[in-house]
Amino acid sequence: MHPAASVLLFTTLSGLGYGLLAWLGLWLLRAPQAAPDLALFQLMAGFALSSIGLFASLAHLGHPERAWRAFSQWRSSWLSREGVLAVLTVVAQLVTAFLLLGDAAPYALRAAGFVLALLALGTVACTAMIYASLTPIPAWRHGLVLPVYLGFALLGGGLAAAAFALERLAPLPTLVLGLAAPLLVGMKLRYWRGIDAQRLPEAAAALGLPAGTRVGRFEAPHSEASYITREMGFALARKHGRRLRHIAAFLLLLGPWLGIALAWLLREGDPRAGFALAAGLFWLGSLLERWLFFAEARHVVGVYYP
Repeated sequence: MHPAASVLLFTTLSGLGYGLLAWLGLWLLRAPQAAPDLALFQLMAGFALSSIGLFASLAHLGHPERAWRAFSQWRSSWLSREGVLAVLTVVAQLVTAFLLLGDAAPYALRAAGFVLALLALGTVACTAMIYASLTPIPAWRHGLVLPVYLGFALLGGGLAAAAFALERLAPLPTLVLGLAAPLLVGMKLRYWRGIDAQRLPEAAAALGLPAGTRVGRFEAPHSEASYITREMGFALARKHGRRLRHIAAFLLLLGPWLGIALAWLLREGDPRAGFALAAGLFWLGSLLERWLFFAEARHVVGVYYP
């Protein structure tokens, strides 16, 4: 599939923003009244990132002015569910901001943090399921699509949260972030091996003929380029794909490890610069990984529209 810039920004920035909001919610569960100013700053940063990502997705729609109609299909459409949860997440952010500004009771902040984290991760899950539910694209039907989307949001959001909020290093959260990077890359490598082993169905299968039967065409199915050939006919050379995979995996590992190492070296001063570098490198790696996610996805229509 053609990897449009709007979709790349949507899936990476919104995932980063919702991951940041999820970590903020967990922080409020643990220490509801600790550093409310930093909590508000994280809240605004998460809102900005997720909103930029969502607005970028409108550029990929043929009629953005009709996007509101998608909200009515929440019973059957993951896109509609994503939109509903995104709106509910904004409401949860407003309630959380009101509680933080009003010096609310700890139990209220804990409840708001729990709801915020749940809605933020739920929105990311819906985004992943938009693709994982598409049967005609075997690469997206892989069982690791949903865990990988959530993993990117949590790891990227965790690095961003550390860059925004940490004043001094905590050994356990730092260790968790460091170990999460190779775990996430391992899942991605397994996903890539899985889609490499996939094969698109043959044209004979659509006609009920035995496998391996050669099926010819009387004439081409189209005489000029169409939406199908533009969006679904994108092809990426295998050698280029492998090279880009290596670069993406390197950035996804280098970002967290280098950032954490710099943060520890700067722990006597302000370690947030190291985590900011980690978050930036990780986002570049996630941008490349997401480009491959779309570029390497082959639609079964390619069997009939070569």
